[in-house]
Amino acid sequence: MSYHNIITIEPGKRSGKPCIRGMRITVYDILEYLAGGMTEAEILEDFSELTSEDIKACLAFAADREKKLFVVSL
Repeated sequence: MSYHNIITIEPGKRSGKPCIRGMRITVYDILEYLAGGMTEAEILEDFSELTSEDIKACLAFAADREKKLFVVSL
C-alpha cells in the first residue's frame, strides 16, 4: 500500500511528527491505540474523520520505517 498521499509531515504541526492527511492525529496515536487493544472498528467509531485506509497507511508507514532501520556495530 502506498501511504505517501495519506501520511503527511509538517514542521509546525505536532512537532513534525507524521500525521494523517494533515490532521493532528499522528501515526503514533493510531499505533498506540492498536497496541493497546483497540480494534480498527473502535478507532473509526471514536474518530469519524478517519477511514480504514488511513489506519492501513499508518501500518504501512511503520513497516516501511522498520524496514529502513539497521544496527551499526562499533
